[in-house]
Amino acid sequence: RWLFDQAVCTLYAFCGVLFGLSSLASLTVLSTVCCLKVCYPAYGRWSRFSHSHATGLLLAVWAYALAFATAPLAHWGSYGPEPYGTACCITWEPSSRDATLYILALLICCYLLPCLLILASYALILWTVWASQRALRRH
Repeated sequence: RWLFDQAVCTLYAFCGVLFGLSSLASLTVLSTVCCLKVCYPAYGRWSRFSHSHATGLLLAVWAYALAFATAPLAHWGSYGPEPYGTACCITWEPSSRDATLYILALLICCYLLPCLLILASYALILWTVWASQRALRRH
């Protein structure tokens, strides 16, 4: 069972969501930047990736993760014990319409879209590499 009070449970779940979302968002940004660098090397401002670009992207990743992690603290969704009661996470059983909307927003914005962006980025990288190898063979 969970050994601590509700405040520690909320903090534990908040940290898990924050770091999990920031990790997936970081992977999404990395795959997108790699795709832009490999597939479109002379494209606008991405042709010279600078320290300020990296800083801006890191701030965006953490702001994105923080927005979704703090939503249950503002009563859009909630944190609570897991079904087995040994840890805490997002309460997945919707108790209201707002909780249902939060779970759907997490599913779409924090799982499906990042996964699709990662898949599309690496597919485009593979396609670009395959096309360039094919062009080299022709010459």
